Amino acid sequence: MLYKETKKTISMADGREITISTGKLAKQADGAVVVQMGDTMLLAAVTAAKDAKEDVDFMPLSVDYKEKYAAAGRYPGGFLKREARPNDSEILVARLIDRALRPLFPSDYHAEVFVNVTLISADNDIQPDALAGLAASAAIAVSDIPFEAPISEVRVARIGGEFVINPTYSQMKEADLDIIVGATLDNIMMVEGEMKEVSEADMLEAIRFAHEEIKKHCRAQLEMARELGKDVKREYCHEKHDEEVREAVVRETYDKVYEAARTASSKHERADKFDAIEAEFMSRYSEEDLAEKAKFIKRYFHDDVLKKAMRNMILDEGVRLDGRRTDEIRPIWCEVGYLPKAHGSALFTRGETQSLTTVTLGTKMDEKMIDEVLVQGSEQFVLHYNFPAFSTGDARPNRGTSRREIGHGNLAWRALKPVVPLGQDNPYAVRIVSDILESNGSSSMATVCAGTLALMDCGVKISKPVSGIAMGLIADGGKYAVLSDILGDEDHLGDMDFKVTGTRDGITATQMDIKVDGLSYEVLEKALAQARDARLHIMDKMTETIAEPREDYRPFVPRIVQIIIPSEFIGAVIGPGGKIIQDIQKQSGAQLTITEDTEKGIGIVDIFSNNAEALEIAQSRVKAIVAVPEVGEVYTGKVRSIMPFGAFVEIMPGKDALMHISEIDWKRFDTMEETGLKEGDIIEVKLIGADPKTGKLKLSHKVLLPKPEGYVEEKPREREGRGERGERNGDRGGRPPRKDRR
Repeated sequence: MLYKETKKTISMADGREITISTGKLAKQADGAVVVQMGDTMLLAAVTAAKDAKEDVDFMPLSVDYKEKYAAAGRYPGGFLKREARPNDSEILVARLIDRALRPLFPSDYHAEVFVNVTLISADNDIQPDALAGLAASAAIAVSDIPFEAPISEVRVARIGGEFVINPTYSQMKEADLDIIVGATLDNIMMVEGEMKEVSEADMLEAIRFAHEEIKKHCRAQLEMARELGKDVKREYCHEKHDEEVREAVVRETYDKVYEAARTASSKHERADKFDAIEAEFMSRYSEEDLAEKAKFIKRYFHDDVLKKAMRNMILDEGVRLDGRRTDEIRPIWCEVGYLPKAHGSALFTRGETQSLTTVTLGTKMDEKMIDEVLVQGSEQFVLHYNFPAFSTGDARPNRGTSRREIGHGNLAWRALKPVVPLGQDNPYAVRIVSDILESNGSSSMATVCAGTLALMDCGVKISKPVSGIAMGLIADGGKYAVLSDILGDEDHLGDMDFKVTGTRDGITATQMDIKVDGLSYEVLEKALAQARDARLHIMDKMTETIAEPREDYRPFVPRIVQIIIPSEFIGAVIGPGGKIIQDIQKQSGAQLTITEDTEKGIGIVDIFSNNAEALEIAQSRVKAIVAVPEVGEVYTGKVRSIMPFGAFVEIMPGKDALMHISEIDWKRFDTMEETGLKEGDIIEVKLIGADPKTGKLKLSHKVLLPKPEGYVEEKPREREGRGERGERNGDRGGRPPRKDRR
């Protein structure tokens, strides 16, 4: 054997096992592991530069997550037939890994680190995203890359009132809580997920439940690192310091910054004052000295002055950068219907954060198609979030959709998804687009609020309004302050970013990133309670503008009529080669789509048009096709063909029935020529029954005519009972059967 493999097995409470192995694959990486659960396998490899690039003073971490189609035995879609750029779900998993790992690299470690996690084998019922964080951390644990403590991530779902760790795809159908928690042995680092209006207490209990499982994962990584001798990490020196400059910066600028922070009225005024203080300090140095000391001045001004002044002002005085109390929400104003031609629109402004959000309604053809390794289908409700550079006053180009935009949009989508009607409750595809026009803190939560308003403005019958709030934390030396509605600077310089969305009755989504160790559940509980008060305050402001969905859609919104039909009629509506449905669309001008719900045994026909007459024509055609003739009903039919023994009459589109020669009139006809009927004639008929053997329908015209006086019912002729044979073998007009003629 050319390799030596080391394995650790983690036993879960339900009997399943997770294994971590190293030493077999990707041995030239600094660290590589394979994490396996069932038939699902993830390969994680991590590499780090030997030294930091010059003048880099941040953690240059890159995390990529990739799912291979071969892992599930599938071909990639598209022309090239190979995996291309990451899709949204892969980017979201990469963000989950990044957010848990990033705070745990040493603050003075600035070498480039690359983490790559790849799904190499996929069990169709196992969700691999819950294992990706464990794989990434384990790869770092078996390397010599400096890292403070291993982490793991698990999914927690509540199914039937019970919490379940890493549930399967099939189990998730019944879940009312779905979160992923990332943590070290001692501390919660990251939480993200969605819920169906659960309480704050239930969410905290789910986090605790997840942490107990995560502890087992962390211990296994520590044991593996010790066995491999990787518990001692590489030495590095990525920062040089000038204590003399540090002391001068703090002494000369701290009080000025503190005062500027107290008096500035806006983000840009505050930034301008801070820049002026920094520039004034730098002006004391010659150009030659500044070339050497500028980087130290900038670092100390940010870390030892700006950050500490803001934090001390909050902890010591309870005063924030914009003068608010810790639980105070910035001024809010809202407006709906701002865009005259959008199906629904809203402006939501909170302080210096503003979202212009639109809602557009479409057909089944507009739904987002999903073709991922493990998930295929379509998404009826989508939400897109855009964050242009001008929203923060930055002068830079916009180059495609960023990972941040995908992550923030996904959070807002999760928040609103529980209240947006889908399926049979709403025939429309729904697209929300949030364009952030100003940003100074929590634009994703502004998107949630603006999205709710725009949905109601559009007339989408959401079950309840949803609002969202971003909470912050400043903690130091045993003191802490929980901040409602954080500013951008409070997010950047603080210790926690905790976003919570929900209705008046419970939480619908959350996202939490923690940047400090030792955050207690007591602090989390306080943050959640304060967040609820803030959400309800914002909800009140929103419902002052619009409290419930409009009764109807705007006049220019295309209308959809939805018809539910039995599955066996789907083929009849489509017709051979799509002939029938294409004819309906051509005749009416409406657009039709048909989907089948195999579980319920029904077909769903959506008829889409902004013309009422077109809707009516298409609807009538479909209803006629799927209608079932009823015995005793009278129909106006069209004679389709004349036979010697009677006429076939179309009583519904595509439904012909036989009117025997004896059922045309009370008087007797010997030949069909005597009746005067011809093809194309319109005639009223009554459905009098069906042949018990063949099920063929029988019509009568004579029963709709008055019976002649003195009419005597004739003895049934034998020929009348031979209708089916006459149709097959050819009837001999009004002549009696051959045996009677003899």
